[in-house]
Amino acid sequence: MLSRTADHLFWMSRYVERAENLARLLDVAWQMSLVPQSPEAANQNWNGILVLNSLEDAFARKYGEANANNVLRFMVNEPDNPASLSSCLRMGRENASAVRGAITAEMWETLNAAWLELTGQSYEQLTTNGPGEFFEWVKLRASLIRGVTLGTMLQDEAFDFIRLGTLLERADNTARILDVKYHVLKPEAEEASDFYQWGALLRSVSAFEVYRKIYRDVINPKRVAELLILHPDMPRSLLFCLKGVVKNLESLSNGHARETLRRAGQLHSELRYGRIEDILEHGMHEYLNDFMDRISDLGDRVSSDFLVSFGEAA
Repeated sequence: MLSRTADHLFWMSRYVERAENLARLLDVAWQMSLVPQSPEAANQNWNGILVLNSLEDAFARKYGEANANNVLRFMVNEPDNPASLSSCLRMGRENASAVRGAITAEMWETLNAAWLELTGQSYEQLTTNGPGEFFEWVKLRASLIRGVTLGTMLQDEAFDFIRLGTLLERADNTARILDVKYHVLKPEAEEASDFYQWGALLRSVSAFEVYRKIYRDVINPKRVAELLILHPDMPRSLLFCLKGVVKNLESLSNGHARETLRRAGQLHSELRYGRIEDILEHGMHEYLNDFMDRISDLGDRVSSDFLVSFGEAA
């Protein structure tokens, strides 16, 4: 496969997955903002989203105060924000358009229809029925695109690059969601509001029912972290994502990618045999920061090993 085609497929899937995960992150922030709390605590929550996406300076130049209304406007469809939901879907569509011959007609039509439905609408129009409904729309469209991909694509090299992009992006964003919420919430607290917020966190990654099925107990912060980091069968856990990354890298591996495969395998092994007690002892924030750095390194290595870069893709 041409590296140029692989590059477009890889980034198409990353941008679609990024849009979905950003919608999930904003959705849990929105749900948590509905819980009674001080304005300072609420604004800290919204500012955390900007910090995790390295957008503090760009946001400050445009809006100033990090409150719910300003951050939502900035992250939904602000024209000057290349990391907004609208921008992610636009970039996903543009990458798909560049390789229409390498994807199925159903994939293109599903992604293009999502963009056409979104484009040209103001923030007020998109959130007429509330931000939560719009975030559900984004998640549903991303799921449709992913489902059509799984159901219609030949599982060849093109499919491997799509899955590789999806899983690297998902791992990074699951870590971001868990990080921004784990150090804002208080794991030792047992108040009803904290129970609600941990529940909102699980729902944001479609893990509430999964948690109930596995643990059959009240929501416990330690177990939430264990589920989202170390559970091998949870589709958005870090371990599940790295297992898929290693599998796809093995399928694509060439003589130049041995070190990339070794690093991915090492990270996968650490997760596979890891214990949540050791992670908490090390420090959740420190552990997740290190994980995100290593995922970023893997993404850079995939680009240098297989892909053609066109400016700053991220």
